[in-house]
Amino acid sequence: MLRVFLLLLTLVSSFCLTATSLAADPQTVIQISKSGSDPTLTSPESFLGYPLGQWHLRHDQLNFYLKQLANDSERVSLELSGQTHEARQQLTAVITSKKNQHNLDDIINQRQRVKTGDKQSGPLVIWLAYSIHGDEASGAHSAMALSYFLASSNEQWIKQLLDDTIVLITPSQNPDGMDRFSTWTNNYRGQTEVSDSKHKEHRQNWPNGRTNHYFADLNRDWLFLRHPESQGRVALFHKWQPHYVGDFHEMGRDQSYFFQPGVPTRTNPATSQTNQALTEKLAQFHRQALDQIQQGYFSREIFDDFYYGKGSTYPDINGSIGVLFEQASPRGQVQQTKNGELRLTDAINNQFATSISSLKGAFALKDELIEYQSEFYQGRDKQLKRGRQTGYLIGSSSNQARIEDITQLLRRHKIEFYYLTDTVQQGNIDFFAESSLFIPINQPQKSLLIAMFDNSTEFEDPTFYDVSSWNLESAYHLKMVRRSKLDIDVLRQDAPKKPEFNKNDQSVAVLINWQQDMAAPALQVLLDDNILVKYAEKPFSILINGETKNFPAGTLQVPLKQPKHSANKINTTLAELASKYTLQMHSATTSAAISGIDLGSPNFNVIKPVKPLLITGRGTDASEVGELWYYLDRKLSVPVTLIDVGYLSRIKLNQYTHVFMAGGTYSSLDEKFARKLGQFTTDGGTIIAQKGALTWLNKNNVLKSDIKGKRFYKQLFDTTGLSYKDKEKLSARQSIGGAIVELSLDPSNPINFGIEGNRLAILKNMAIGLTTSSAPFTVAAKYADEPLISGYLAKEYQRSFSNNPAIVLETRGKGAIVALADNLMFRNIWLGSEKIYANALYLVPALN
Repeated sequence: MLRVFLLLLTLVSSFCLTATSLAADPQTVIQISKSGSDPTLTSPESFLGYPLGQWHLRHDQLNFYLKQLANDSERVSLELSGQTHEARQQLTAVITSKKNQHNLDDIINQRQRVKTGDKQSGPLVIWLAYSIHGDEASGAHSAMALSYFLASSNEQWIKQLLDDTIVLITPSQNPDGMDRFSTWTNNYRGQTEVSDSKHKEHRQNWPNGRTNHYFADLNRDWLFLRHPESQGRVALFHKWQPHYVGDFHEMGRDQSYFFQPGVPTRTNPATSQTNQALTEKLAQFHRQALDQIQQGYFSREIFDDFYYGKGSTYPDINGSIGVLFEQASPRGQVQQTKNGELRLTDAINNQFATSISSLKGAFALKDELIEYQSEFYQGRDKQLKRGRQTGYLIGSSSNQARIEDITQLLRRHKIEFYYLTDTVQQGNIDFFAESSLFIPINQPQKSLLIAMFDNSTEFEDPTFYDVSSWNLESAYHLKMVRRSKLDIDVLRQDAPKKPEFNKNDQSVAVLINWQQDMAAPALQVLLDDNILVKYAEKPFSILINGETKNFPAGTLQVPLKQPKHSANKINTTLAELASKYTLQMHSATTSAAISGIDLGSPNFNVIKPVKPLLITGRGTDASEVGELWYYLDRKLSVPVTLIDVGYLSRIKLNQYTHVFMAGGTYSSLDEKFARKLGQFTTDGGTIIAQKGALTWLNKNNVLKSDIKGKRFYKQLFDTTGLSYKDKEKLSARQSIGGAIVELSLDPSNPINFGIEGNRLAILKNMAIGLTTSSAPFTVAAKYADEPLISGYLAKEYQRSFSNNPAIVLETRGKGAIVALADNLMFRNIWLGSEKIYANALYLVPALN
């Protein structure tokens, strides 16, 4: 049977937490007592028709309940921060006094002045955000109870709190994942409780509810903002500029309860000591609350405060105090753990207790939180001055769309930037006006800006809960001068015009530089329209409007004389694509090249339509599958077929042109399928495989190149004389949490076409590599002689990876295998290397 939930939902389903004073000493005992509540408000139990926690909530139930509260209570209004990929509304309850509700517009205007560093007026803002991982459901349930409690309670401390505070409650930050999880676990819940962790109620199918529609971990997307859920969440943050953010999660069932501070030596150096001191003061309130209900807990272990792309750390680099909470997860109704039986209602109780302690603690420290935030933005280096400024000068010479992408990212993070008015040359690099930016360092968002481009390689503690580097210079493959000096008064804030395509009736073909990011989606549209497109296997120069233009290998040619389409129809389509995708196109009036290959050369290969298959299911890495799906679906608009490993044996592979294999073990696939896959390539198919998939392909004789795995790299570390206390340090050194390394490219290999230069930065997060014994002409890229660019990578790895293959292109019969030792699509922010997938999709098959 369910335990009584917080003693909160009895009688009129309302018991409330009280204290002698809201600003009481941290040691004050939080007492639980019956209290009055507004009888006109619908309680969670009345709304659901059963006690909260008896079934796992669906997202629509949460949203409808918030709307019910907002309709019934003068204390509650709602914020809509967009929709998810599956069109679920993202709602946040804004709970405060009636007076504040009537003045919300003025309060929001006041909050917009926070970044000026001016003295603050108005209420404290507390944001409690729950369940960004959809299967960490106790937080969402607690949020429903808390919303009712704050809306209905007549306790004096609640009235005082709401008079002086805006409380934002986001019950679910991942609606799509939440519904995937709740449907699963409710489907397998029987009348009789089963606490066995092996029961299907507790063991989700692939993919689990942790991630969103595209299997992305949204708690890693606060910086990159690839997904609408994250974009809406960060917009909400900057709209309200909260003083305190509570970030509520779940962890393994055998743990107790965690709240920050995290591991002190693993805090990002950009996070101030004042921030950590306030986090510690707040922790006193959480300890008090959990001691009161006899719940064990811990701090300063396991979790860190390093990567700023998480819900508890993004606030820290934006003038707020972010606190992570982790509750042991029942992943259903009840599970047996090493600490005894763990129930969903236990988890809800704990999350509710620390939600209350967050409110009490933040309000008790109101003056300190406001002062901290004001001082964060008050420094002279946080003021954007006029005239000559020092800043980051970034560019991508042939890629206006890539600059458009990063400007969207900067805008969402409220980072100031400027466009050039003319070409600027610095450090022997030309920065062109249409594809470059200047970002002043001294501005309100200086701290975040520096963090986003950080390229550190030295760390006090080389242990990372997530990646050790996320430098956007590398992710976007940018040209960059870090201490450029420009006069911002002569720069511009309005974006340069998009390139226009002007057709020429005398043209024989239209040329599109493949280095442009949006050339690939434009190509897909042309193929969908059955318009013939070729690509250049070698570079060439040709006369365009009386001027010699150089075109690199990979350049697309669209002949204007085609059997199925008129030149006018083709030109019209190309004009639409140029506008839609920010593409530079050139009309050629002759096929004769000034140098290199002519347009009629056999070295222009016809690109064939594609029909890719992406393997999914258990044994594949869901996040990497999702990244590939996102790229193929959302960027290229390619119809991609997702097929689970268990169904592959029934599929005729010759229906497809490509098979994508994300990282994973693929342990359920047998030799019979390996032979089938080998025949697929012999007959002309292309396999694109990365990381762990390479091990399976090699083991089953599909991939000839040998693989170096974890066992090989582990023996590189000398353990002589190490004692037991050195175990954790050794483990940290052997881990590759995520470091940025450099590849040396073979620019003549089609797999590298469209990448500017012969060096490429990628993110490496797995101890895997290819051997140097690869057959001649197959190695497309090697790790650089000194591979580490930024982040942490043990010296043993650096020496071993140096000058060893990272990308191999093996031909097999009429087909090919593209072997990638790393995930070049990391979190869909790695725009610099995603072109390799486009090359494997469109260019490699055209070689045969």
